[in-house]
Amino acid sequence: MATESREGLLERLFHLKEHGTTVKTEFIAGITTFMTMAYILAVNPGILSAAGMDRGAVFTATALASMLASILMAALANYPFVLSAGMGLNAYFAYTVVLQMGYTWQMALAAVFAEGILFIVLSLTNVREAIFNAIPLCLKRAVSTGIGLFIAFLGLQNAKIVVDSATLVTIYPFKSSIDNGTFRTEGITVVLAILGILITAFFMVKNIQGSILWGILATWILGIICELTGLYTPDPANGIYSVLPDLSAGFSIPSMAPTFLKIDFSRVVSLEFLTVMFAFLFVDMFDTLGTLIGVASKANMLDKDGRLPKVRGALMADAVGTCAGALFGTSTITTFVESASGVAAGGRTGLTSVVSGILFGLSLFLSPIFLAIPSFATAPALVAVGFLMISSILQLNFSDYTEAIPCYICIIAMPFTYSISEGISFGIISYVVINLLSGKAKEKNINPLMYVLAVLFILKYFLL
Repeated sequence: MATESREGLLERLFHLKEHGTTVKTEFIAGITTFMTMAYILAVNPGILSAAGMDRGAVFTATALASMLASILMAALANYPFVLSAGMGLNAYFAYTVVLQMGYTWQMALAAVFAEGILFIVLSLTNVREAIFNAIPLCLKRAVSTGIGLFIAFLGLQNAKIVVDSATLVTIYPFKSSIDNGTFRTEGITVVLAILGILITAFFMVKNIQGSILWGILATWILGIICELTGLYTPDPANGIYSVLPDLSAGFSIPSMAPTFLKIDFSRVVSLEFLTVMFAFLFVDMFDTLGTLIGVASKANMLDKDGRLPKVRGALMADAVGTCAGALFGTSTITTFVESASGVAAGGRTGLTSVVSGILFGLSLFLSPIFLAIPSFATAPALVAVGFLMISSILQLNFSDYTEAIPCYICIIAMPFTYSISEGISFGIISYVVINLLSGKAKEKNINPLMYVLAVLFILKYFLL
């Protein structure tokens, strides 16, 4: 009777029969989605720690924000979409806003929080649709592709597969590391990262659920074996740590105090702050909308006009999650494309996202394990996610140069300038200028807002 009553409650909350699914199917889908995106719990602390943030605090903030946002997705839209700290956006936060532009991470959190508030306002009005419709579809796809290349490049750097050189970058010098005795502390980790990429690729080819997470775990296990056998020697003084979990304090939850409510609005009244905020907003908005539409189409959730009926609720969950994440101490929360794995497993309602959200909450008690995973083990995940993101390039029309060239500029600008926002800026400016000079602007019916954005981006380079 208790089981029947629980199933009856879940039926009333999520309308399972109406969506052609069952409790068992939704649970399996939720577990599947969590397995495919749990790598973020290992990757995000590693990326944001480069900005000076406490790894343990970021881990806790990421898990809590993911749980909250995913449950909100179920409550506000009843969709099987799961949210967490967005890949690409976290890299923009750490490597561009903090390390390149000179913001403190507290100021960067302020930009994320402000972006979330603005996203909430846009989600309650029709402004969001106006901005979304103003940007050509080709540029939206180019942004996804460019971020994919940028993330892959970061993965290669984090693993030290590519390093600084007189030619800007080059492959890791294996022979030199053997000659100078650093192979066991550094060189072996590069070898393990390369093996990890190949292992992850094998799992993806075999269509194994959670292939990215399994790739991380396999690479980490190889690292543990190497440390136990003496092939890998930690060197904490040079930032090379043990890959064995520190269980001396048990499975306690890391304190969120180092990042909780540490938002700094001291530079909020500046054009530079607005530029950063709108860059976060732009990437978050279009990444989220693209993910929602792409995953929803696979689940046959779009109506006859190709629209997502409860898109406002879904966007609201995303926006509130972003604000909460900034307060907790993590970068922008967004809907994950890995939600498609849960949809492929049969997930059709918010019960899927609730299950994934609960698993994110339970992961808090496993922090010593997630925090012991080294960067050479998470680097293959970045390369793999980059591969998944660049697939958008297949949808570009390369026979139309007025579209293909601006998209190409947008794509290559991101890794080459080491900045997502510069890629977006170059893409919009080149699209407007090329179409104006070629006389195609009227034919393309360029939205007036595109001209405004192009002018603002040009002014940014001369005024900042």
